[in-house]
Amino acid sequence: MSSDNNNNSDTLSAIDSRTGKEYSLPIAHDTIPATKLREIKVNDDDFGMLSYDPALKNTVTCKSSICFIDGEKGILEYRGYPIEDTASKGTYLEICWLLLYGELPLAAELDMFQAEISAATYAPEDIQKLHDVFNKNLHPMAMLESALAALGGEFDDIDDVLNAESRHQQIIRLIALTPVLAAMGYRHRNDLGPVEVNTELSYSSNFLHMMLSRKGREDEIHPALEKAMDALLILHADHEQNCSANAMRAVASSQVNPYSSAAAAASALHGPLHGGANQAVLEMLNQIESVDDVPAFLESCKNGERRLMGFGHRVYKNYDPRAKVIGELAANVFDVVGHNPKLDIARALEKAAIEDEYFSSRKLFPNVDFYSGLIYSAMGFDSRMFTVFFAVGRMVGWLAHWDEMMADSSTKIVRPRQIYTGYGRRDWVDSADRK
Repeated sequence: MSSDNNNNSDTLSAIDSRTGKEYSLPIAHDTIPATKLREIKVNDDDFGMLSYDPALKNTVTCKSSICFIDGEKGILEYRGYPIEDTASKGTYLEICWLLLYGELPLAAELDMFQAEISAATYAPEDIQKLHDVFNKNLHPMAMLESALAALGGEFDDIDDVLNAESRHQQIIRLIALTPVLAAMGYRHRNDLGPVEVNTELSYSSNFLHMMLSRKGREDEIHPALEKAMDALLILHADHEQNCSANAMRAVASSQVNPYSSAAAAASALHGPLHGGANQAVLEMLNQIESVDDVPAFLESCKNGERRLMGFGHRVYKNYDPRAKVIGELAANVFDVVGHNPKLDIARALEKAAIEDEYFSSRKLFPNVDFYSGLIYSAMGFDSRMFTVFFAVGRMVGWLAHWDEMMADSSTKIVRPRQIYTGYGRRDWVDSADRK
C-alpha cells in the first residue's frame, strides 16, 4: 500500500477464506468504502459482507472540514486554528463565523453577523408561555429540548433545508435564541421573572445579563466573568463527530427542520456520559473535604470504590487541550468571586493523579469537564444548568455540521444495518392454542 492516502491506486487486498476468492478494496484517507464489502459474497443470493461496529467506534460517517482532533497528541483545531488560540484570542461570535464559513471574519462581516444575531435575539411570545407552564422542578435541559422543538412551529420558512439562504436564516435564529431559551428556563426555575434582553452587550455578557439581572440590581457583568463564559462557549463549540453532533446529522438526514434536529442533539447531550460529566465532577469534589484527603480518595478510586470524574476521554489519550485553557480561566474567575477551597482540591487532585503511574499509564488526564463545573458554580449557577451552558456553546457546532451536510449532494438519509439475532420464520398460533 502506498503512503499517499490520496492515491487512487491504493488498495486493500482481502481473501475470503470461505470461498478462496480475492478482493481488491480501494483506499482513500485510510478508509475503505463500506459498500464495497457488499461485493464479498459466498454466492449470488448472498446479501454481501457488512461491517459490525457498535457505537461507531471505527466507522467514518461523513467528510467534514470543520473540526480536527488528534487524540493521541492532544490536538483540537477549529478550521485549522488551535483551540488554545481560538479560546484566548477570539470572541464566541468570531468562532461561530469561523466554524460556519471556514475563515475568520473581516471586521465588516463580524459587524453584520453581530447585527443579525442581535436582531434575532427576541423569542416569540408563545415560547415564554411554554416556559410559564413548565413545572419549576423540571430539569433545565428538558425545558431547553422542549423549547427548541417548539421553535419549529413558530416560523414559516424553516423547511427549505436545501436552500442556503434559508439555512442561514435558521442558523442566525438558533444562535441568537438558544441563550434566550436557556435564560428563560433558569429564570423560571428560580422565580426571577421574564428575560430582559440587552443587545448593546456582547453575546456572552448579554447571556449572563439575561440570567442574572434582578429587579433593582442592574450591576454590570464583570469582564473576567464575561471572558470566562465566552471562552467556555468557544471550548464547547465543536468536537467533531461526538454523540450529539452525530444525532444532529442523523436526524437532519431526513431533511426535517433544524429546530427538530437541534432538539434531538440537545437530548443526546443531556446524557451523563456526554454533557452531564461536569456536574459529576462537582459532586466528586464535594466528597473530598480537604487537600489532605486527596491521596485517600485516589486510593479508593484505584480500589474501585469510587470513580475519578473529569479524567480520561473517549478521544484523547493525552491531556485534553481544552483542560489546559480552562484551568487558567478558573483562576481568573476565583480572583473575582473569591477563593474557593474546591479549586485547591481540584488542583491537588490533578497533580497527584498525573504523577500517579496507575492513572497516567491508563491515559487518564484531565478533560474539559474537570474545571468547567467549578467555574459555573463560582458564577452562582446550580449544577443542573451546566449541560445547558454546554448546549448554548455547542449549538454552532451542530449547525455547522447541519449546514455542511445539507450542502453535500452525497448526503442520504441515515439507515444503518443490523445483525438479526431473532427467530427464523414461524407459523402463526391461534390464541386458544398458545402455551
